[in-house]
Amino acid sequence: VQLQASGGGLVQPGGSLRLSCAASDFTGSPMAWFRQAPGKDREFVAAIRWSEGTTRYDDAVKGRFTVSRDKALNTGYLQMNSLKPEDTGVYYCAVPRGRLIISSFYGPQYYDYWGQGTLVTVSS
Repeated sequence: VQLQASGGGLVQPGGSLRLSCAASDFTGSPMAWFRQAPGKDREFVAAIRWSEGTTRYDDAVKGRFTVSRDKALNTGYLQMNSLKPEDTGVYYCAVPRGRLIISSFYGPQYYDYWGQGTLVTVSS
């Protein structure tokens, strides 16, 4: 399984970005987004069940970020609005080998395949 994340960049506070994660064929679920700020652990951002579209968000991004997928293109998306400086970090997409229960969505240790990361910098 190969994941290719893209779409990061420099944006001013209050701005928007859309990240993409193009995936080779995979059978695991969900596709999740994590981020890692300098000096901090990797943290859960959002996830979407590939088949039925069930979503989960970290409280810090709820209402500002939207996770989605295009099954025909095998691509996941993370739409990020109202960005804040604390959203700065490297964003990774990830999928597990199998199907996770919802309570496991949030732990990076449950994911087997990771994209290379794309840097998001929110700064004026």
